[in-house]
Amino acid sequence: MRETVYTGCRVFTGNAAAPWGQSVSVLGGRIRAVGSAGDAGTASSPDADVVDLGGRLVVPGFVDAHNHYLATAEALTSVDLRYPGVGSIDDLVDAIAKRAGETPTDCWIRGFGMDYAKYPDARPTRWDLDRATADHPVIAYHVSGHYALVNSAALAQRGIDENAASPPGGEFVRDGDGRLTGLCLDAATNLILPVAVDVGSHGPNFHTEADLADLIGQLDQGGRAYQAAGLTTVCDPQVTSRELRAYREALAAGVLHVRVTCMPLSHGIPDFRAVGLAGPFGSDALRIGGMKFYADGSLIGGTAAFNEPYGEHGEFRGSLYWPPGELSSLVREGHEAGWQIGIHAQGDRAIQMSLDAIGGALGTHPRDDARPRIEHAGYPTPDQIRQMRDLGVITINQPSYLYDSGDEFIVRLGDRAHRLQPIRAELDDGVRVVLSSDAFVASYRPLDTIVAAVERRTMAGTPIGADQALTAAEAILAHTIEAARAVRMDDLVGSIEPGKLADFVVLDGDPFAADRGGLRAVGVHRTVQGGRTVWPAEAAGAPPAARTA
Repeated sequence: MRETVYTGCRVFTGNAAAPWGQSVSVLGGRIRAVGSAGDAGTASSPDADVVDLGGRLVVPGFVDAHNHYLATAEALTSVDLRYPGVGSIDDLVDAIAKRAGETPTDCWIRGFGMDYAKYPDARPTRWDLDRATADHPVIAYHVSGHYALVNSAALAQRGIDENAASPPGGEFVRDGDGRLTGLCLDAATNLILPVAVDVGSHGPNFHTEADLADLIGQLDQGGRAYQAAGLTTVCDPQVTSRELRAYREALAAGVLHVRVTCMPLSHGIPDFRAVGLAGPFGSDALRIGGMKFYADGSLIGGTAAFNEPYGEHGEFRGSLYWPPGELSSLVREGHEAGWQIGIHAQGDRAIQMSLDAIGGALGTHPRDDARPRIEHAGYPTPDQIRQMRDLGVITINQPSYLYDSGDEFIVRLGDRAHRLQPIRAELDDGVRVVLSSDAFVASYRPLDTIVAAVERRTMAGTPIGADQALTAAEAILAHTIEAARAVRMDDLVGSIEPGKLADFVVLDGDPFAADRGGLRAVGVHRTVQGGRTVWPAEAAGAPPAARTA
């Protein structure tokens, strides 16, 4: 087993006790030493390989604590409906019609990333999708992942007619005449899609039927794209038996590519309890982590639960998946079974429900180092931030929302938009904060997320909560060691220090030296995982990397 010493570099270790180094020594897939060039090579064998990195910066492998890995991999091979490529109803119709021309009759057509808030015309309906094709059931996923627009053929195939009632935690949207528009919100997606798993009212359902071999192939392609972006570990925050099986089979086939922690959805509590299983459980390649719960809907889509109405005309209050008492009971059941808790909560009303549920569970069943998470934590009040600190809550933030949809947020929320994702206030108050992507909803590239956290600007260039911006160092830490802590892997990954797995990224460009405008020019030069260069493909001896989204 040959040692490799990486020299000619600056190393940002993520280790507070020794934050900087000049070289990294790797042996047996783990970090052997970090230090100056001489330090790292002192105990190395005479035949050690030496790699000169040409003065580049090395950072820990990026950890994404909220990344729908399989769903993102599926999105890479589906119809791309993201803005600005699709910026109007006609663009949407054209994109679906093009795929329909390549797809056998009666087969489902799926598209991801529809963002109709940016369209100059009205919200699209099933009748628009019917113009694209009447011979295929069509589903166009909203950029939030919480909504889906389907055509008339999809409604018919699923047996949904005008008499259909909206389920708890969801809605079949109707027009002014009471007709179904084809837009399905949150839990209603469980009824409209050809789903592989029934999750009830526990969350939006994008767990659709698919051929296992296709899913494995998509993970192969997606994982290579992740490695090219510097991702080495991800946590999928909504896993059912469908995703877990695909991850297991991809690992067995050698194509999982990144380390994966799975957060089962709360509908699975009874099944896990029956076999006595709770996370963390598994290996450093694939493991079960915390349990995922839902409080409210989507900030991007307008179903996040706020105390005060929002929207251009004050039309939104948001929706809840559960009454407060039911959420508390569900969270308590998961906590008492040994699970780390992660609750999706965007608006301040939902955040308070979540904090009450977490506080109640910890109060009745105290547990050291519980590490409860609030996923997204879109609009916490100052008092709620203090409650988070006192309860030890970790906030899992996605600042890319502010770039992608910030212009709409400013219209819908006014001054409140500048208090979205108040990461600086949380840090200053002692809350542990994490940066993540929420891919497929936003870019999976960690450097995009870091730029969004540092710049705090919308797509139009408008500042949004500029006083909540992070420094480059804070953002990198929040996407590495703090993220690793949130998924309970900080003993293995997230920092470059002796004994940990040798996961690190070599950057082209220095985010510490770049001004805010120059951050976007920083790229990934090399990704090392388990001591092996996995990107670029030429250095790794692997096939060319997959296209990226």
